[in-house]
Amino acid sequence: MPPVLSVCNTDSLGEQIQHAFPEVKVVKTLNTVTASLMVNPGQLANGEHHIFLSGNDPAAKAQVAEWLATWFGWKHVLDLGDITTARGTEMYLPIWLRLWGALGTGIFNVRVIKQ
Repeated sequence: MPPVLSVCNTDSLGEQIQHAFPEVKVVKTLNTVTASLMVNPGQLANGEHHIFLSGNDPAAKAQVAEWLATWFGWKHVLDLGDITTARGTEMYLPIWLRLWGALGTGIFNVRVIKQ
């Protein structure tokens, strides 16, 4: 402990999956929150926080965003861009683990506020 990233900076697991299966429309999401928050975002701050997605196919991302809203109740889905943006969300893990340790719970998330 603490865990380290085996892939970062110039690659991501999302990219590796996309490269291994080029015909698949890979959409990376849900890896910045704990499992119970993934499926019930309303349990925190009335759902007023963000989930991110990355992928190369706009239609696939739109479909996943709709599923996130419909199935799980996510109010704020932020499309970060192509699959290379999965690097950022995957690199969030080290600070996420430290926040969990400091807060004593995995029930937390971020809200992006733009002026």
